[in-house]
Amino acid sequence: MSTFSASLPGGTWPLGDLTVTRFGYGAMQLTGPHVMGPPADHDGALAVLHEAVRLGITHIDTADAYGPRVTNRLIREALHPYPDSLHIVTKVGAVRDEQGGWPPAREPEDLRRAVHRNLEDLGLEALDVVNLRLGDARGPQPGSLAEALETLVELQQQGLIRHLGVSNATAEQVAEARSIAPIVCVQNMYNLAHRQDDELIDELAEQGIAYVPFFPLGGFTPLQSSALMAVASRLDATPMSVALAWLLRRSPNILLIPGTSSVAHLRENVAGAGLALSDEDLAELDKIGR
Repeated sequence: MSTFSASLPGGTWPLGDLTVTRFGYGAMQLTGPHVMGPPADHDGALAVLHEAVRLGITHIDTADAYGPRVTNRLIREALHPYPDSLHIVTKVGAVRDEQGGWPPAREPEDLRRAVHRNLEDLGLEALDVVNLRLGDARGPQPGSLAEALETLVELQQQGLIRHLGVSNATAEQVAEARSIAPIVCVQNMYNLAHRQDDELIDELAEQGIAYVPFFPLGGFTPLQSSALMAVASRLDATPMSVALAWLLRRSPNILLIPGTSSVAHLRENVAGAGLALSDEDLAELDKIGR
């Protein structure tokens, strides 16, 4: 298995005492439709994970709720025993219901159960990074995270978690989390069209904390999509390539975790994120989210 590849766009960033490639891989799309059940192509899913490591990706994002329990078991089947350079980041704080919803599960016993399931399914004695998922399917929601995060801190003190992060969080919740324990990453929705976390990203960068955006093409209006398409067409690139390349240029602490169930698409995403954007391109793209 390959370790770090200098050819990946963006270089690396530290998650605490861990070093990961800024271009990572999100495993959510390895499940069945609507993030439920097993993949239609089991061997194809394993091939994507093998290719991610072969390309030099050292950051894989997953969650016990994906499937549920599907992506973690695929990761273990494909990659265990893991290369020393590979770091798996998971999430707790939500489960799946029979309707495919994502109801919160942040009571202490919920979180303990989820951490132990992650450990079991991934075949690990300790999880590299655990993100506490907050809010709900509509997005971040106000409220204290203290009880939930303190439960994860207890598990960290027991040696079951190395580092902590938060996901789907407000800026106030990020500040509260940092007052309770060190965090190494924040995972929120952010892209060219949704830039509500601009100030937070800059603050985290100064503190050496990673910011991991999800939905790099989510929530665009038709007008914004047209503007992105115009830039992509001029550069002879796909909108996804432009969006990923812009995120890497936005701030050095941004880590990418685009997901796919296709080896070819994974390679396209890696190549696309390395797209060269001129100052003029960046100025035009910046207008989309303003």
